[in-house]
Amino acid sequence: MANKVIITCAVTGSVHTPSMSPHLPITPDEIADQAIAAANEGAAILHLHARNPETGFPAPDPELFMQFLPKIRQASNAVVNISTGGGMTMTVDQRIRAAKTTSPEMASLNLGTMNFGLFPALNRKTEWQHDWEPDFLESSRDFVFKNTFSDIEIMLSQLGDANGTRFEFECYDVGHLYTLAHFIDRGLVKGPVFLQFVLGVLGGIGADPENLMHMKATADKLFGDQYRFSVLGVGRAQMPFAAMSAGMGGHVRVGLEDNLYIRKGELARSNAEQVAKVRDILTGLNLEIATPDEAREMLGLKGYDSVGF
Repeated sequence: MANKVIITCAVTGSVHTPSMSPHLPITPDEIADQAIAAANEGAAILHLHARNPETGFPAPDPELFMQFLPKIRQASNAVVNISTGGGMTMTVDQRIRAAKTTSPEMASLNLGTMNFGLFPALNRKTEWQHDWEPDFLESSRDFVFKNTFSDIEIMLSQLGDANGTRFEFECYDVGHLYTLAHFIDRGLVKGPVFLQFVLGVLGGIGADPENLMHMKATADKLFGDQYRFSVLGVGRAQMPFAAMSAGMGGHVRVGLEDNLYIRKGELARSNAEQVAKVRDILTGLNLEIATPDEAREMLGLKGYDSVGF
């Protein structure tokens, strides 16, 4: 199992807006259908957000998650990973509400407060389906993505300790690795940990190969053999950094949350199309794809029978 690669698919997220792609899943049925199709193509983990089905605006409501989670479970054995990153307008309490309610096997956990700029997307679009979209993007110019030590402690306690949920620790910069080491030193996080290196967000570390190598070297120093890592390259960096991660012994993340395109100038028609492409890359590198149950074993998850949906 050592050479098997876990594919995570981030299905919709809260970064892209409906006008950016007609293929971005918005309604519960669209999210469920695309998640199931991605799992059928080889995604072992499904990273999930919810949206208002009428407007596409990012939504924290557990009731919306429960409109697609049971459907996914009935059709797939994939690991469900519920975001606690939420969206720009959400409080920390709102961001963790769905994961607290549904007790998933995994949840994301962001390891540092940072700028998170979406406003450059305004330069690439002139027509909008909804009035909220340009205002939402512009507001990121003055937005601080809040993830304080106190916020992290709340998530570790209310999701990890209370529900047995394990975390995908999202690391947008090198300092985030030192923050995680702090929580390990305090005994609030126990290894092995699953790191998601995020490269290319405006406000975080850039999508440069040497940055990924530095992140990996820092993780080696801080965590030794008590971690596994995956790589998320934003936008055009998605597939190149997936290949780099696999070549370095890591795992990969794709999905329309992170990149709307399948190749230059061509929108991806679905999340499944991206999963199939990265699966072909991994196969070409003579690497095997991990099944959901193999991912569970590698990451020490509590199992599907323990979730609350």
